[in-house]
Amino acid sequence: MAAPTKGRRQAAQGKPGRTLVLIMIALVALTGGMFLSGHTTPRLGIDLAGGTSITLEAKNEPGQKNAINQTNLNTAVDIINNRVNGLGVSEAEVQTQGDRNIIVNIPKGTNAKQAREQVGTTAQLYFRPVLAQQPSTGAAEKPAPKPKPSSSGKDGDKGDKGDKGDKPKESDEPKDGATSPTATPTTQGRSVTDGLKADTTPPATPTGDAKDDPAKDKKDDGKKDPSPTPPAPSGDTAKLQEQFTKLDCTSKTARLKVKEGTKPTDPVVACGKSGDGKGWDKFILGPSEVNGKEVDDAKAVYDTQGAAGWKVTMKFSGKGTKQFGDITGKLASQQPPQNEFGIVMDGEVVSAPYVRQALTSGEAEISGSFTQDEAKDLANILSYGALPLTFKEQSVTTVSAALGGEQLRAGLIAGAIGLALVIIYLVAYYRGLAFIAIASLGVSAALTYTIMTLLGPTIKFALNLPAVCGAIVAIGITADSFIVYFERIRDEIREGRTLRPAVERAWPRARRTILVSDFVSFLAAAVLFIVTVGKVQGFAFTLGLTTLLDVVVVFFFTKPLMTIMARKKFFASGGKWSGLDPKRLGAKPPLRRSRRSGPTAPVDSTPKEA
Repeated sequence: MAAPTKGRRQAAQGKPGRTLVLIMIALVALTGGMFLSGHTTPRLGIDLAGGTSITLEAKNEPGQKNAINQTNLNTAVDIINNRVNGLGVSEAEVQTQGDRNIIVNIPKGTNAKQAREQVGTTAQLYFRPVLAQQPSTGAAEKPAPKPKPSSSGKDGDKGDKGDKGDKPKESDEPKDGATSPTATPTTQGRSVTDGLKADTTPPATPTGDAKDDPAKDKKDDGKKDPSPTPPAPSGDTAKLQEQFTKLDCTSKTARLKVKEGTKPTDPVVACGKSGDGKGWDKFILGPSEVNGKEVDDAKAVYDTQGAAGWKVTMKFSGKGTKQFGDITGKLASQQPPQNEFGIVMDGEVVSAPYVRQALTSGEAEISGSFTQDEAKDLANILSYGALPLTFKEQSVTTVSAALGGEQLRAGLIAGAIGLALVIIYLVAYYRGLAFIAIASLGVSAALTYTIMTLLGPTIKFALNLPAVCGAIVAIGITADSFIVYFERIRDEIREGRTLRPAVERAWPRARRTILVSDFVSFLAAAVLFIVTVGKVQGFAFTLGLTTLLDVVVVFFFTKPLMTIMARKKFFASGGKWSGLDPKRLGAKPPLRRSRRSGPTAPVDSTPKEA
């Protein structure tokens, strides 16, 4: 069995060129992909390229005087960080400042506007029943497309299928631009799982209410009257109706004012973008039935089976499942729009799906001709919307890239100096072997650069100053692997072996040492990445990446190249400048086996007689 093993080893050793070709093909492919992507330089973080810095000031919610504390601020930091990074904003920094401020730094090159909107949306998320709705006349100040109705979707808990042919129709628009207030379901999104289905039946007079509130007893009569039938005025209900009548959702000032002082236990008046993004709808909403904290998960998914396009799936906690089942059971018996619930974030209705039957499984889908970005935005709001505090945007500043440019130049200069010192040491100590080490460093640098560049557009990786430091530290880690291998080869030569056997005998011992050393470095980088936030993660990520690349380079480039060079006369002869001179290394004389002589006959010293 030993002979075939030896043969396989010799075959592997005899074709190191194949391994070199493999890694060069990989390098060429990565470089080609970099140029094809149109990104030829790594994406820089805020400290190197500049960006946007947002300062948020914490505010107590109505009725809560001591909500501003370190625990709630830390919770808010985690949620805002998840929300921003949920948009693909890498290297964003979210941290507290003082006892009531949160600083959010968003790097240049990301969708800072979209992230700013998500960061500014910092109030709690609630699910409120819709009591009345009326589209407002006039265009929105900043139109943004809203989800439109979708007729596809799944069905109830028992697997019942809805009629996919029932497609909701949008309200007819009169020439003056006004739309019928409730003649058809709202176009702000449709929840289609477990009974949240399209309804093309014209609305009738409401037959009940969800919360025994007089504001819910009446609704519009289904005619083309721009104002719904007002609820029976009594106490606060009359005040709420008056506020609803006077509210002009096309005014930004009015939209901001209507959010002030609202409590989750009270009915409220709110605004929300219309489905086409060209206007604003206004709502009367009942007290909150489900808190956004009860949403365990929400995702934007593409419906490939039902051809419904993008949709948002929700999963509730145990408590949320019961609350959501109760409210949907009440809403299912109502007429439009009182069979709808408003998803309210920061006092604004972000979606208003309607209900056809109770949803008791703890899962639901919202569908409505979403674009991918719209579905992701809604999923982010549902996933990370429950903040323990409300926040006010105190300041927004743009960080100049001038200082970042100086820091980048300083980092590159430091890296160049470090690399030069390593090369000088290798040339002075290893002489000819320095060629192999320098070539390996070059391949490692090329792989690191191309991969970092490609990670920018793919996972939004941003190179910051600590990441540059990690790359500089990696120069030493990579050089250390070469030194370990070279010293093992020299040890074999000191034992009296020639170069080619020394290269192969030294590799198994050096390989174990290199793997253990790189494993420790990678483990340290992984732990650092997990337990830290912000810029320090850039250092940890770069250190881990370069450590993995060190293993790849040593196994697929340094070792095969050393095997090939061992066959060359310059290295094999052990010349003075090869770095492998046996005399300089203090090599022992070659071990030679002496021939054993045959057994000699014993000499008889007894004198013989004549």
